[in-house]
Amino acid sequence: MNIMDFNVKKLAADAGTFLSRAVQFTEEKLGQAEKTELDAHLENLLSKAECTKLWTEKIMKQTEVLLQPNPNARIEEFVYEKLDRKAPSRMNNPELLGQYMIDAGNEFGPGTAYGNALIKCGETQKRIGAADRELIQTSAINFLTPLRNFIEGDYKTITKERKLLQNKRLDLDAAKTRLKKAKVAEARAAQLNISQPEENNIMSEQEVRITQSEFDRQAEITRLLLEGISSTHAHHLRCLNDFVEAQMTYYAQCYQYMLDLQKQLGSFPSTFLSNNNQSSTTPVQSVSSPSVLASASASLPSVSNSMVTSGLSELKSSSGSRKARVLYDYDAANSSELSLLADEVITVYSIPGMDSDWLMGERGSQKGKVPITYLELLN
Repeated sequence: MNIMDFNVKKLAADAGTFLSRAVQFTEEKLGQAEKTELDAHLENLLSKAECTKLWTEKIMKQTEVLLQPNPNARIEEFVYEKLDRKAPSRMNNPELLGQYMIDAGNEFGPGTAYGNALIKCGETQKRIGAADRELIQTSAINFLTPLRNFIEGDYKTITKERKLLQNKRLDLDAAKTRLKKAKVAEARAAQLNISQPEENNIMSEQEVRITQSEFDRQAEITRLLLEGISSTHAHHLRCLNDFVEAQMTYYAQCYQYMLDLQKQLGSFPSTFLSNNNQSSTTPVQSVSSPSVLASASASLPSVSNSMVTSGLSELKSSSGSRKARVLYDYDAANSSELSLLADEVITVYSIPGMDSDWLMGERGSQKGKVPITYLELLN
């Protein structure tokens, strides 16, 4: 037999197998043929694998969105990755903002308050941009890559073996159907006293044994692969810890950068006055955002600025009360706090055990905690 004859026979056999599976599958769907069910343990493993694949894909895609919100940049990085080429290095958003601030500060003059402040803010933004770049790189290596390897590697292998198991199951059920039909034909022939060759039944029974053996072997291979999902979860848990640690480092760096910037900006009011040749009986307050300070004062360490005067320190250590002018509007976060309106005058005092960033404030019959960064003590 030459190679051509062999290939023709192989193609014919493959076509016959495909047709047999198609017929079996169709009859099962129509309820005209029985189907061999997988054991409950294997079904449970398959369900667990599908669930793992589904949520791994969702977590991976949303993490990519979190780390790189720009969809065009994500597509570009994906293309370069598939081409096995390094994407061109570009400034990220904080770095770009920082560069604009530095350029503007140099243009306005580093010796002016605004120019100096812009330069300091720009330098901080660039540090945040560098931290952001480090977060993306670390998270891609320690978190996204393992998730992607599971989807594109392990789960593809599971899918391939599961498909083979499905084909072996169809072959087995098709063989069972042929054996059942052969036995029915034999029974009818016996009723009609018609002799039937026993070879048909023997061949059908042998085919069932062979296909049953192949199905059992493939079911075992698939089961072993699926049981590896538990170790995949353990590996992804370690990767998740790495991701959380990278985020923790990033946010701690950003907080420290902004804390340092806040301290630097706290010294700007006097510079502002001298640079712009202005005079005022009311001290100019820190350029830092009062709303940010108020929201953070309850949970973050105290940030020094020009408003934390020696008078406030003395008031904190004494049992007396003082009049204070409100610098900015403030909305109370809860019933223990007092809402404030800019330029109103209230009475303030300290009570033992109170947080160093707060005082008690009174306005008529109303009283509550107020943030000291919103106050200017009056003589």
